[in-house]
Amino acid sequence: MQKIKTFFQCQSCGYISAKWLGKCPDCGSWNSFAEEKKEAVSRHSSIVSHLGKSEPQPLSAIKGGFEQRTSTGIGELDRVLGGGVVAGSVILVGGDPGIGKSTLLLQALSGMATKGGNVFYVSGEESPEQVKIRAERLSINSGEIILLAETSLEAIIRSASKLSPKAVVVDSIQTVYTEELVSAPGSVSQVRECAAKLMLFAKRSDIPVFLVGHVTKEGAIAGPRVLEHIVDTVLYFEGDRGHSYRILRTVKNRFGSTNEIGIFEMSDSGLLEVENPSELFLLEKPLNVPGSTAVASIEGTRPLMVELQSLVSRTNFGMPRRTTMGVDFNRVNLLVAVLEKQAGLHLGGMDIFVNVVGGLKLIEPAVDLGILSTIASSLRDVPIDARTFMFGEVGLSGEIRAVTLAETRIKEAAKIGFMKGVIPAGNAEKIKYDPGIEIIGVRNVEDCLDAVLA
Repeated sequence: MQKIKTFFQCQSCGYISAKWLGKCPDCGSWNSFAEEKKEAVSRHSSIVSHLGKSEPQPLSAIKGGFEQRTSTGIGELDRVLGGGVVAGSVILVGGDPGIGKSTLLLQALSGMATKGGNVFYVSGEESPEQVKIRAERLSINSGEIILLAETSLEAIIRSASKLSPKAVVVDSIQTVYTEELVSAPGSVSQVRECAAKLMLFAKRSDIPVFLVGHVTKEGAIAGPRVLEHIVDTVLYFEGDRGHSYRILRTVKNRFGSTNEIGIFEMSDSGLLEVENPSELFLLEKPLNVPGSTAVASIEGTRPLMVELQSLVSRTNFGMPRRTTMGVDFNRVNLLVAVLEKQAGLHLGGMDIFVNVVGGLKLIEPAVDLGILSTIASSLRDVPIDARTFMFGEVGLSGEIRAVTLAETRIKEAAKIGFMKGVIPAGNAEKIKYDPGIEIIGVRNVEDCLDAVLA
């Protein structure tokens, strides 16, 4: 009989302890320790021996200079991947339940199958009949898509090695287990080991592997953080299930830029690409309403015109509320303090609500000017001209700082039909061409409020 060792492991970061602990001393998570069992087995893996061994070779002998990419047939997905799927890459896709991860990957496999060759879809949570129902709803009936309902890692890799498909999808990594470990599927040990073996399979065979990952209540990929370090690309599916729009955001990409986004619209026939998201996000923008304006934001390499809304009302409680959706909460508090100190607005007894329309999350400081202007507009009950857009970073002393890619933002706004832009004076002075619209450069908060609320 082989000896089985029992220990406790944090399900958030993988910290190992000989006894149960209420709080992880490494990552600080509470009630995250679970009992694990490890059997003393040989470190020689049957999977590794099946895939073959890698031999050392000089760097000069390795062929490089190009990346073999395959299009998925979905332009927005190719965008966030950096131009297509790189051969041998491992891509982790995370998102809330029901957000559309399986739908997107099934559509991507269908697009890759149309170019010839089999693709392999492994379902650990659904039966082949359930996957077939989804495929019929998406009007997908390709004989090149091979389905397998399996959770054993050894069986998955054997089937994938035999088929040699163009791509493999494992839905999801938390349901897969390896027979070399005695712990339950979804545990830290199983997730880490299965991801590492699938990564090895992808590198040795040059077959790209998509992994679907569950997310926690906080919105992070479930399992150890090492899972995100193992893979080549990490994609997050964002968006409120109450809205039809979905945002696919790149968090990590070894073969392209990070913070790139793809925008989709969920419909009865699956996820549809949104080719002009600026017009979509401004489609129902109200006219002559206080507390609403358009800001020019940059997501990755793409300029986006987004509507910002603020509502300021007198509080009924001793402590005023600050609520934000789509922008950083602490950033809004900072801008409120700037308005009180530098512009003389009295916001101490006011409830303030800030929202980004469409479910987007804006993280760059270039939207500061829009947040500040909408709060002042709602407080004074003075609407901002619907044909005006703005962007700029606000400093603690009330100065308006220049931002990058100003000309790209202005061109996008002019294409949509805006007639006036309120931007930092540092950016306005460097414009070398006639944008065809009125550009107002502002240096501080007071200049901005005079320009938009006059």
